[in-house]
Amino acid sequence: MKIISKRVGAIALATTLFAGSLGAMESGAIAQDQAQPIAAETGQNVIEAPQETVETAIRFVASEVVQDLPVEPADEPIEASTASSLRELVRTIDTDGTMSREITCLAQAVYFESRGEPLDGQLAVARVVINRADSNRFPDDYCSVVTQRAQFSFVRGGRIPQPNHGTAAWNRAKAIARIAHRDLWESPAGDALYFHATYVRPRWAGRMTMRTQIDSHIFYR
Repeated sequence: MKIISKRVGAIALATTLFAGSLGAMESGAIAQDQAQPIAAETGQNVIEAPQETVETAIRFVASEVVQDLPVEPADEPIEASTASSLRELVRTIDTDGTMSREITCLAQAVYFESRGEPLDGQLAVARVVINRADSNRFPDDYCSVVTQRAQFSFVRGGRIPQPNHGTAAWNRAKAIARIAHRDLWESPAGDALYFHATYVRPRWAGRMTMRTQIDSHIFYR
């Protein structure tokens, strides 16, 4: 479409903006643009980034939209932990209360990926999931991070299996998930986004910066 003059173009743009604003106010709807997350690689899988979807229409946001990670009802603001060790901190965490869907997904990732690892290793796995949710290279919530295709080997068909409820391992995983979510204990994994078991040597690891090794897992950024 050719623009006849700057004046005509400005008038047309102003008319379009005014009409779009009226439509948003009349419907009461607030549109939210979401970027297509880029698939990454982890474990033994190497994932190609999907082609980004091109927006075919301009959408106007009537007001700023801020989308935070959902907080479980039991997550009251608390002071920094005074525990002398992660093991001691785990013992202080209530694991009997109801967990939100997001914290449950985080705990399931800890359970299925690292329940046989030391507590530091379990916390590091939780930190990777949280770091991914905070990164614009991955989905923006814990459940979507965990169920992202070909990222975690325990996920089948986009579904997370049920852990063995009532076991000490599941209770520890729930405690670790809450500790990581509340950022109550520093993890040596730091800002890691990837990890793999020591018994595999994925090609992508050579392109990453190693953050730490904890028992049988190596963590990278």
